[in-house]
Amino acid sequence: MEFGVTILPDPPSHRFVELVQMAEQAGFTHAWTYDSHILWQDGYAFLTVAATATSTIRLGHCVTNPGIREPTVTASAYATLQDITGGRMAMGIGRGDSSRRVVGLKPVPVAEFERALEMIKELMNGRPVLWNGEELQLTWAEGHAEIPMYVAGYGPRALGVAGRVGDGIIIQLADAEITAWIIARAEQAAAEAGRDGARLAPVVCAPAVVGDPELWRDDVRWFPAMVSNHVKDIIATHGAGGGVPAVLTDYAAGVASYSYAEHSRTGAAHGRYISDAICDRFCVLGSIEEHIEQLSELAELGVEQFNIYLMAGEQEATLAAYGKHIIPEFAA
Repeated sequence: MEFGVTILPDPPSHRFVELVQMAEQAGFTHAWTYDSHILWQDGYAFLTVAATATSTIRLGHCVTNPGIREPTVTASAYATLQDITGGRMAMGIGRGDSSRRVVGLKPVPVAEFERALEMIKELMNGRPVLWNGEELQLTWAEGHAEIPMYVAGYGPRALGVAGRVGDGIIIQLADAEITAWIIARAEQAAAEAGRDGARLAPVVCAPAVVGDPELWRDDVRWFPAMVSNHVKDIIATHGAGGGVPAVLTDYAAGVASYSYAEHSRTGAAHGRYISDAICDRFCVLGSIEEHIEQLSELAELGVEQFNIYLMAGEQEATLAAYGKHIIPEFAA
C-alpha cells in the first residue's frame, strides 16, 4: 500500500510547500490538494509551486472537476504540469461539489461527466480527441509518461464511470464494509465494459490522527458531514435504498444542515450531527497499532493507497508518525 496526503490550498502557499516536502521526506508517494477556487486559493497554482520544490512525490487534485473550467483547459493544465514535474502528476476528478455549489451550480450531470472524462484522459496524455466537433491534440504532450485518472464517487452511476473510464477510484471514507461495496460496483462496471476491473486502483481518503480518539473526534466530525452531502444526492436520485449500503444512507439522513463556509474545516458546526461511532468508522483514529490494523483490513480489500486528509490533529506529528511507524509496515 502507498500513502498520500491531502493538504488544503490555504495561504500562505509556502506552508503548503513545507508540508508537501515533509511528506516526501517521510516516505509518502502522493501529495494532493483541493480544487475549490472560492473557498481556498487556486489549487493548480499551489501544485505548480510544490512541483518546483520537490523531486519524487506525485502531485494532483483530490479532486478537480470538468465543470468549473472548460475541460480542455483542465487537460492542458495537467499535461503542462506533467512536463514541469518530469512525469509526477496524478489526476483525481469528480463531478464538482463545493467548487460548483458555492457559485450556484449543481454537480456535473453523470452523462456529461463521463463524456468529459473520456476526452480529458486522452487529451492530457497527448492523444487526439474529437471535442465539440473539432479534432484536437496536445502534440507537445506526446511521449510523456501516462497521467493516471482516479475517479471519485459513491453512487452506482458515478462508480460506473469510474469503472468504464478511470484508472482508479477515489473513496472518501475508511470504512471497510462501504469500501468493499464501492470497489465491487466499480469493478463490475469495468468488467461490463470489457475492462479488467482488477486493474482499477482504489484510493481511500480520510482524516487520520494518532492518539486517543476521545481527544480527536471533534477534529474529524466535519468529514462524515461532508460525505453526507454526496450521499444525499444519491438518495435524491435512487431513494433511501437504491442498493447503497444502509450505513451510508441512515446516518446521512440525520445531517440536518451543511454550511459550505465551513467546508472541510475542523470544528464546523455541521459536525454536531455526527456520532462517535461514525467518526470511528469513517476516519482512522487511535494508537499506531490500531491504525495498522484498520489499514491492513483495507489493504486486504485491494486498496492501493491511503490518502490522509491532513486537516485534523497536529500536521507535523501525523506525517512523522506515519513516516516512522506506519508506512514501513506496508512497504512492499
